[in-house]
Amino acid sequence: MSAEPQGDVDSWKLTLPCTRAEAEAIDAGLIEIDAVLMTTETVEDDREHWRLDAYTESQPDAAMIAAIRALVPSAAATAPVIEPLTAQDWVTMSQAGLEPIREGRFVVHTSAHPAEPPPGGRAFLIDAGQAFGTGHHATTSGCLAMLDGMADRDFANVIDIGTGTGLLAFAAAYLWPQAAVLASDIDPQAIAVTQANAAANGVAGIALVVADGTLDDAITARAPYDLLIANILAGPLVSMAPEIAAIADRHATIVLAGLLDTQSAAVVAAFTACGCTLDATDRRGDWTILRLRAGAERFVPSAPIDPKGRDGWALDI
Repeated sequence: MSAEPQGDVDSWKLTLPCTRAEAEAIDAGLIEIDAVLMTTETVEDDREHWRLDAYTESQPDAAMIAAIRALVPSAAATAPVIEPLTAQDWVTMSQAGLEPIREGRFVVHTSAHPAEPPPGGRAFLIDAGQAFGTGHHATTSGCLAMLDGMADRDFANVIDIGTGTGLLAFAAAYLWPQAAVLASDIDPQAIAVTQANAAANGVAGIALVVADGTLDDAITARAPYDLLIANILAGPLVSMAPEIAAIADRHATIVLAGLLDTQSAAVVAAFTACGCTLDATDRRGDWTILRLRAGAERFVPSAPIDPKGRDGWALDI
């Protein structure tokens, strides 16, 4: 269903119903759709009544509609509502409902909802866009809380794998200002977004790398790391366990997220096989954040790791 444009059209919005599980599973950093995706709870505390809005600069064609519909299988029989938007900034509209998120000493806000940090804390401006990690997803906010809870520890060499918007790397740089911090992502768009966000927030000194996993020379040359953060998805975490463990220092701390509670056992098992032990778990709704500790000896994979041979990227766990 599509509304008729009235006047000059700046952008378009496509809306479909969805469930909470579908909404939380959408990772904008891994979706190749030229749109800003926003999910909203339409009935309070109801897992079945959520909404997906996709904001685009051009009228959605059949291919885009199919790609967006594929994200919300529960709406397979529902016709999308497609609306033209006039004289409005589509990115600003998409952020209108994003209230500031507060986790420990951190506040994450958009341009539409500025916020002040608590005493001794830090506010980060992270606008919604093409990269995942605004702080509004349970996995990202959970990672912020996990990092905040380790503020009294000392870390010297930090890597944020799958950085998205750069938020977790920024938080690490704030908590441990003397540490070397590297942020990587498979998506060049995410690294561009991170660079822009670093400038907007006055964050300097973070190394940025476009890389598939951790095997890039720029990453391995700085190893071993004593704090490793990977907020991606369960399948990649299982597949990448040996290569993540291989760049971890002895007794390093590893923070993992992007996994459902039902997937945590498989992720923990993959890292346990690489000499890691589980230290802490933070469950947020259906999602789980894990903190593990690397072994007393650095992990050495039994065979060379071929990124083309990873079998977990499409793993259904």
